Amino acid sequence: MNDTQYNLMADELLLTLEEAIEDCGIDIDYEGVGGMLTLTFKNASKIIINKQAPLHEIWVATKFNGHHFHFDNNQWHDKRGGGEFWQFISDAVSKQADAQVTLSA
Repeated sequence: MNDTQYNLMADELLLTLEEAIEDCGIDIDYEGVGGMLTLTFKNASKIIINKQAPLHEIWVATKFNGHHFHFDNNQWHDKRGGGEFWQFISDAVSKQADAQVTLSA
């Protein structure tokens, strides 16, 4: 993957995540600026998702831990555990929102 492809796919992921948060039915504030998306929950905790362009990765920092995702086989996969991005982010948002949330592309 070259830099242009990475930037297009990473920007698309962040935009799609914004739309999924908007449509999920849970009150979560979000702000996207310069390749970084910050989700803020009622309990004041945050999840920060940001592009790591030099590495062609997406990094996610939650209240509990951090994860690095790389694009492989048409999906973003966690380098630590191999999990898929949308399942991971649904679980992380559910924990921090203290409500069941399912997010998808």
